Order: sequence, then structure tokens, then C-alpha cells
Amino acid sequence: MRVLIFCLFFPLTVMATLTTPDILWGKTGHRVVGELASQRISKRTLKKINSLLDGESLAQVSTFGDEIKADKRYRSYNPWHYANVKTDETYTDGKKNEEGDIVLAIQKCIQILKNPLSSRADKQFYLKLLVHLVGDLHQPMHLGKPSDRGGNDVKLKWFGRNTNLHMLWDSNMIDDYGMSYTELTANLPKLKAAELKQIAKAPLIVWVNESHDLAKQIYSSLPENRNLAYRYSYDHFETVRMQLLKAGVRLAALLDDIFK
Repeated sequence: MRVLIFCLFFPLTVMATLTTPDILWGKTGHRVVGELASQRISKRTLKKINSLLDGESLAQVSTFGDEIKADKRYRSYNPWHYANVKTDETYTDGKKNEEGDIVLAIQKCIQILKNPLSSRADKQFYLKLLVHLVGDLHQPMHLGKPSDRGGNDVKLKWFGRNTNLHMLWDSNMIDDYGMSYTELTANLPKLKAAELKQIAKAPLIVWVNESHDLAKQIYSSLPENRNLAYRYSYDHFETVRMQLLKAGVRLAALLDDIFK
């Protein structure tokens, strides 16, 4: 779970997790999602979250889902970061992972946060996970094929450096764009209020289907020459920016609903 879109988007950490199927948006992408959500939530929601997180910002906790992977006690949460789906199936129709997936994980987080009987510690933990997972879900390769582990087995070069299709969308394009998370947040696509409202009210299954559709497009448009560079970013970085925008807008709406 490192960036949809995305990406959201860590040198040593990337190398340590390169062989796992659940690499996520890198740190920059996740922080963009958290920062944008913090700008859009209501003052009432922000006050409650600040109290629950002891002053930590949504951008700060957005990478929590990746950080706990270093602790073997949390290995059971690894499948929560993705839902690999075949290109000729939908998430609804496809075979589900018995250990869970990102859709069920988001629903679990919401359930615990809305339950007045949940402990403060549980609410802290699952709020941090929720911020992370909403970012992950908008990175299209988290809904990629099970046969190549969401693009992790699709080997590429990015400006001559070894990478893979999943990491390319997680972090490579964002990192090479060269903006900090605050700069990138300020330079996301500018949409009309009605368009943002439409994005915000979309149900969870729409997020899933959008990312899966994008994943199919990414697979089908992959150039034969796998040494990618400026042209690939030119063709696809707008999708990254839009997915980050959607993730932040939807996270804000979700948090307002949870803490209303």
C-alpha cells in the first residue's frame, strides 16, 4: 500500500517489499490524499480526528498501513491492501481472497469507527488504516490481475532503472514529477463544485470498478518497448493526478459521514 491515484507513492522500503503483491501508493501519494482530505472535512470532523489521533495529521498517518508491515504481528493485514481481479471479471463476480481484501477491509474500518462500543485504541488503529486503504484503492494496479500480482511481475525499466508496472504507478511517476506532497496537493486537477460533489457521493463499489477499469486500460496500453520514460508519464500522469484527487475527496466525505 504505497499513491490512485493513486501511488499513494520509498527507497529502502520499496526495495524491501518489491517481491510482495501489495506494494502501495508511495509516501508522497498517500500524503496527498491525507492532506486533501484534511482540507475538505468539516471543522467538527477535524476536531474529532485531531482528538482521536492526538494531534497527528491525516497526511502524517496516511503511511501507517505500510509502516506496520515491518512488524510480523500485522502480517495478517497484508491482503487488505489489494483485490486482484481478472481483466474479464468484475470484483463482484470474481473469486475473493479468503484472507480478506481491500474492499472488505475498508468496510471493516468503517464498521469499527462507527461503533460506539469500539475502544479508543481500536478507533485510532482503524482510522489510520482507513486513510491508507482509501488511497490504495485509487491506485489502479491494486485491482490488477492475480496472475501477475497486480503488475508486480510485469518487469519494466523507468529511465533505464529496473522497476515493474505496479511500482511505476505507485511511485516512479510521482517521484520523478518532483513535487512535495503539499505542492502536488495544491496542483491537482481543478474541478467544478458539482463535479466534486458527484465524485464524493459515489459508493465504494464505484471506486472499485473505476480502478479496475483503469487497470485494464493500463495493461492494454503498455508499449512493446518496456524501457519507459517521459512519453509514458506524459500520457498517464493526468490519470495519477485525478485518482489522487478522487481519493482525497472521497476520504473527506467518508470521514464526515463517520464522525457526524
